[in-house]
Amino acid sequence: MEATLVLEPAGRSCWDEPLGISVRGLAPGQPVTLRAALRDEKGALFRAHARYRADAHGQLDLARAPALGGSFAGLEPMGLLWAMQPERPFWRLVKRDVQTPFVLELDVLDGHEPDGGRLLAKAGHERHFLAPGVRRVPVREGRVRATLFLPPVHHSTELPGHHGKLMEETATLSWTHAVPSPLFHVHLHYGPTSDSSDFLTKDQHCPHLPPPPVSKHTHTHTHTRPQGLMPQYIQLFVNWFLFTALSLTLWELERWLSG
Repeated sequence: MEATLVLEPAGRSCWDEPLGISVRGLAPGQPVTLRAALRDEKGALFRAHARYRADAHGQLDLARAPALGGSFAGLEPMGLLWAMQPERPFWRLVKRDVQTPFVLELDVLDGHEPDGGRLLAKAGHERHFLAPGVRRVPVREGRVRATLFLPPVHHSTELPGHHGKLMEETATLSWTHAVPSPLFHVHLHYGPTSDSSDFLTKDQHCPHLPPPPVSKHTHTHTHTRPQGLMPQYIQLFVNWFLFTALSLTLWELERWLSG
């Protein structure tokens, strides 16, 4: 009987959605290695593997079978995803374009050698960040720089930002699981909250709705652009002064101790 790799849901799923992984058609007690890999948008490869043993019926379900070793060990149904490591040192998996998915490749190899075993089965799976029907609208209103995500049913918006960069992957995942309600979350890249409120009040995508409140999260910072270079020079001078004073103090302390 030929081995089959079964993924639930099949074909595609949301990035933060649990993915069921199982193998059928194995020999009873057969040792196998499962290997997962994906490439980011810059081509960097991320991989993980784990060793398993089929049950008495020749089946393997990662939700019930513990990993015997590899990138992780123990009962970890999603271990092949969270345990992925980059081939490049210190490389981080970042999603830059939420409109395209990560393509996950899964292999089932005979035996407990992650690179030398015979290939028994393989499957591909797309991990999406943007739910079907959700529209992405860039926002450039006054001093507001953000992105508006419009779910197909409910009037929910999110304009995410963190230290001058738009963190769109968080916004898209949050509205993938949102319930129908007139709830607003405004996360600003920069710009005063009045600008964002004015935008949402008059924007054609959000008609007949009251001005939304602005939720401030720990990862979100609201600020305005510096009006000139002078504040930066002042901050540099203050930092230099504090560093020099600390250095002189430590030098005097060292002289006093050595004397």
